[in-house]
Amino acid sequence: MPVDYFQKLKEDIRYKDGMNACLSCGICTSVCPSAEFSEYDPRKLMLILQENDNVQMESLLGSEYIWYCGQCMSCKTRCPRENTPGMVVQALRRVSQETGLFANSRRGRQQIRIKRTVGHNLLKHGFCVHPKMVSPEEHPEQGPVWQWVWDNLEEVFGRLSSNIYKEGPGAARKVDDESLQELNNIFEVTGSKRLFDLIEYYVPEE
Repeated sequence: MPVDYFQKLKEDIRYKDGMNACLSCGICTSVCPSAEFSEYDPRKLMLILQENDNVQMESLLGSEYIWYCGQCMSCKTRCPRENTPGMVVQALRRVSQETGLFANSRRGRQQIRIKRTVGHNLLKHGFCVHPKMVSPEEHPEQGPVWQWVWDNLEEVFGRLSSNIYKEGPGAARKVDDESLQELNNIFEVTGSKRLFDLIEYYVPEE
């Protein structure tokens, strides 16, 4: 029995809030930074969804298209009908992950990298990115100054009142075990850990 992708999409509150009454005016596309520099077109996306074509929907979920949106939500601020294509994209990405269709596109498969870096760091350390996680070898784009910062990490961040590696307040503090457990519980209850497992399942080892 074929999957009813639209039913899955309509179960997501972000789709319900993001798709109100699109009149295809194109204002969202005119203000979209991604539309200027890629093939992404939020107006076209909303038109596709209004056709309610399950075959076309399957193709969309397995394409690069839904991964071009940068989630800046400029579309929300300008739409005269209060639609939010960026929010609809969030719902589409979730359906794509749940059905494994994200693995059909190069940008979709990049989710495994995000999961194994940002996702892993967040649950283990309480930070998406911590200064100690940005090594000069893996991030040459940081430039030569970062090598010096890296070599003098505790001194530099100590001057910034970051409380680095220590418990208490501070931007680079050590997150306590109770808070980390609470964070893990939130990911479990909201289904985020399940999505992490699905990403690992659908993306083959490269």
